[in-house]
Amino acid sequence: MEPRRKTRQILVGDDRTGRVAIGGGAPIAVQTMCAGYTHDIDACVAEINRYHAAGAELVRVAVPERKDTEALKYIIPQVKVPIVADVHFHYQRALEAIEAGVHKIRLNPGNISDRDQVNSVIDACKERGIPIRVGVNEGSIIERKDKQRRMEELGKYFADHRSGHLLALMITKLEEYLDIFAARDFHQVVLSAKSMDAALVIDIYTEIAARFDYPLHLGVTHAGTKDSGAIRSVVALGSLIANGIGDTVRISYASDHIDEVKDAFEMLYCLGKRERKGIDLIACPTCGRIQVDLFTLVKEVERVLMPEIKLPIKVAVMGCIVNGPGEAEGADVAVFAGDRRGIIYVQGARVANVPEEEIMSRLLLECKTFEARVLSGDAKLGEKKVDIVPPDPIGELGSGHAKINAGHVEQVTVGKT
Repeated sequence: MEPRRKTRQILVGDDRTGRVAIGGGAPIAVQTMCAGYTHDIDACVAEINRYHAAGAELVRVAVPERKDTEALKYIIPQVKVPIVADVHFHYQRALEAIEAGVHKIRLNPGNISDRDQVNSVIDACKERGIPIRVGVNEGSIIERKDKQRRMEELGKYFADHRSGHLLALMITKLEEYLDIFAARDFHQVVLSAKSMDAALVIDIYTEIAARFDYPLHLGVTHAGTKDSGAIRSVVALGSLIANGIGDTVRISYASDHIDEVKDAFEMLYCLGKRERKGIDLIACPTCGRIQVDLFTLVKEVERVLMPEIKLPIKVAVMGCIVNGPGEAEGADVAVFAGDRRGIIYVQGARVANVPEEEIMSRLLLECKTFEARVLSGDAKLGEKKVDIVPPDPIGELGSGHAKINAGHVEQVTVGKT
């Protein structure tokens, strides 16, 4: 893991929403974007508040029409998270959004290239202390005039790269745009350069990080559904963050944007870049030794514990005793589930052996009790008190090879009706 890249810092927000720091060593901020129409005021407010409740620290909205920027005047007072206006083609939308009280502007140099128009947006943002994200997306920066000649010319700079022309073009566009900002002595800038190609995303952000000291907004555009998009996004963004690159992230899915927020935080938790909130759930992947319906049990544990536990308590749910004890050694609370029973451990010490129908209630009780002890200073997270003594594979949780082979082992029915 490389140390974080040093950058300038910008602040997004106001006294009412609070200010989110981006760059300059601040925690990597998580953001998302509304999927609905901004001019549908009530629906937009509800969507923003839903994302904020899930943890989003900035929320972007599209403002393609005047009715969208008009709506911002009514939306912004009803939400408690900084709002970013996504502007394409019409610089006037940016000016209207600024007048409505938006907290940040996103511009694309491929869509607004007239220098006087860009200058008017910069001056309005400078007057009000509003940052601008310069977003260079692969799909919107291709030169439309004499495209082939320009791609070949720029590609010479990165001749060994399979997408060398795009790397050169994206960097050139950023340089052109930043010259305009520098001429206006405006430096409250965040940079982004997205693509649907994970490898290109890694390369372009690596090149940008070496050239500029502005904070970087990471993302993979058009990532796809959650199933494919999660892999594509985490491969690219996780690699960059592990190498010290990135100051704010948006994971993009063609599905519920709540998942974008949750998955972005989980990625940052796993990389140690944000402090986890709520349980850290681990579970064995199951195999032929399992004697429980572990998939159902794990989902039920997540559903019940996530809203109740605020501290990052590590909870292990294990379905057999072969690897379970070792995997659970680092857990604060662990449950070994077997033949219609569950044995629960707290920091290695066995505290309960309960029937199947009591597993969830007892696990919740032990987690809440442990959380209270941590908050009072009587216990510490991650502190193992004793070594786990595994349950007897035949007597306590197991039912013996004969019963297993005969197919008489019953499934756990936690959460089923």
